Amino acid sequence: MSHTHSPNFLRRVLIADAVCSGVMGLVLILAASALANVLALPEALLRETGILLLPFAAFVAWLASRAVVPRVPVWFVIALNALWVFDSVVLLASGWVTPNVLGYAFVIAQAAVVAVLAELEYTGLRRAAVLA
Repeated sequence: MSHTHSPNFLRRVLIADAVCSGVMGLVLILAASALANVLALPEALLRETGILLLPFAAFVAWLASRAVVPRVPVWFVIALNALWVFDSVVLLASGWVTPNVLGYAFVIAQAAVVAVLAELEYTGLRRAAVLA
């Protein structure tokens, strides 16, 4: 497996991703009913999304804690983040859900945060390759 010495930048971005994912997961689980009412999104979708986020957050946190961060798992995180953004757009464009304006803003905002994290992870991975 190809490894790279993780510079502080990549490690910090992975930690930010883990924290954002973990917090969002907990919020979606604990407040699914209230959020469903405010956003006009299905409660089950919100809760199940939260449940999916927790193991992802744990994996990303574990990855950030490695003395040497393996490149392939970071690429996997980037790919999952890109898929998340794509799926968020498809969710809104498909008509599978009918959120209100706040629901649209919520889905778009969280997708934008995930896109920024993926870009920063990619940048951190490239920087690490240059340093290696």
